[in-house]
Amino acid sequence: MATVQVSEAEKVYILHGIRDDLRVDGRGCEDYRHMEIETDVVSNTDGSAKVTLGHTAVLVGIKADIGKPRPLVPNEGYLEFFVDCSANATPEFEGRGGEELGTELSNTLYKVFNNKHSVDLKSLCICPGEHCWVLYVDVLLLQCDGNLYDAISIAIKAALFNTKIPRVRISTDEEGGKEIELSDDPYDCMRLNVENVPCIVTLCKVGHRHVVDATLQEKACSVASLIISVTHKGTVTCTRKVGGGSLDSESIFEMTELHHSCFTLSESIHLLSRPGSGWSSTST
Repeated sequence: MATVQVSEAEKVYILHGIRDDLRVDGRGCEDYRHMEIETDVVSNTDGSAKVTLGHTAVLVGIKADIGKPRPLVPNEGYLEFFVDCSANATPEFEGRGGEELGTELSNTLYKVFNNKHSVDLKSLCICPGEHCWVLYVDVLLLQCDGNLYDAISIAIKAALFNTKIPRVRISTDEEGGKEIELSDDPYDCMRLNVENVPCIVTLCKVGHRHVVDATLQEKACSVASLIISVTHKGTVTCTRKVGGGSLDSESIFEMTELHHSCFTLSESIHLLSRPGSGWSSTST
């Protein structure tokens, strides 16, 4: 994960500010930075989105391709994730550093999004046991100033909302074989239901308090973080601890009780993703 060097004097200043619910940039402990969401930003994809959260910027592109269903779930499609940590975002992403972080992020995204409780995977099935839609989700980190998981999850939800999957028509030839024909009409397509797609909220323990949307400076003062994926209804679907430090049971309980911030973020993103919301241009 990208890091910055913080002096002891800076750490004391940040810790004392957070203790008094006043962060360096003027936010409270449960406040997010200014956010911008743009959709349909990459022309050669079936869905795309760019999210800017403070000085963190993430670009997501989704390509739909026909593949073979997995044996254990023959009536479902699935998602594949790839995260590219651009060296332009921070020099720490050069070489193995970027690869290791990309793998870590991909594994977490797979657990959060690639399940029937998040995306209606059955809607991606074409012929049970034979053909299904595979959504290849490519994530590119453009700028990094902390809180990558939250920014990526919002960009993925926006890109899924923007994704247009060609309508499929199946016919049978004279020999009984099945032929798949894809509609070339850009308006004859299937849209995904993103209602239950969760957003990730990262809670960082800084001193004796917890903050959301931590910057790299605040992250440098944090002992550990708790990642929570939550739906717009406030249901927690996944939790994971990251960082080298430990979290006691009381801290974890307090973090999961911060449903106000978690719910507010996910509900706001969900409202933007409703039909007629105008989420085809920049939203803040």
